[in-house]
Amino acid sequence: MKVMIAVDMEGATGITTWKDVIPGEMFYNQSRKLLTTDVNSAIEGALEAGASEILVNEAHDGMRNLLLDEINPKARVIRGFGGKQLCMMEGIDESFDKVFLLAYHARAGTLGAILNHTLLTDIHNFWIDGVLVGEGGISAALAGHFGVPVALVTGDDKVVKEMRGLLGNDFESVEVKKGISRYSADCIPPEVTGGMIKDAARRAMFANVKPYRVKSPCSIEVEFTSIEMGNMACWVPMVERVEPRKVRCTANNVVDAWKPIWASILLASGMGTRE
Repeated sequence: MKVMIAVDMEGATGITTWKDVIPGEMFYNQSRKLLTTDVNSAIEGALEAGASEILVNEAHDGMRNLLLDEINPKARVIRGFGGKQLCMMEGIDESFDKVFLLAYHARAGTLGAILNHTLLTDIHNFWIDGVLVGEGGISAALAGHFGVPVALVTGDDKVVKEMRGLLGNDFESVEVKKGISRYSADCIPPEVTGGMIKDAARRAMFANVKPYRVKSPCSIEVEFTSIEMGNMACWVPMVERVEPRKVRCTANNVVDAWKPIWASILLASGMGTRE
């Protein structure tokens, strides 16, 4: 079986503050090690269960967070931010059997969820066909377009609850910490979470999960925190303003709706030329 592992960072073992996840901040290098350990644990579990190919897609900030020289050499890694049209799901196609969402966090505004946000801290809400989603839901919808189901989610207890509400109970999960507030959590040490993630990844390979399918045509809406971002976002073709801070794109399917929305977010946030 062929597995894609999308890797965020805020939901990794032990991480509780922006200082853990922003390059150059005091705890970032330690957090890279924690994240790499989580990912290697998932890779090992998938391999033990018979995975024939594993593609890891880095999906946090500049998307160069993993310690590449410590990643299991049986996996490949997509690194870097620029030009990734599918963002957290870059590299997905119909050839994959399962998707793992590692180190994910809950959507913006989730009470007690570690570092909760949706894509950017400048986004207040994000809807796919009227369903309020976070980055986990966006990833599941994009993977589902290609017929690939989410089989494993790791992060805090809040993101697992969010994804259960969206996808049901068939996927495997690991709660590496219990969120107390946006910046504090009851954390399980990496010596323990590594085994938990490995075991869950092994079980996930056999999980009877179905893709998250979004109907066609598909409408995606984004509510920004400022009117100025809404001003710029609707400059992108197919993206229309529906409220002062909210824009919408409707297209034949979720991928075709996502791409203009993602372009509008990059434009409005000034991140479009990021490497």
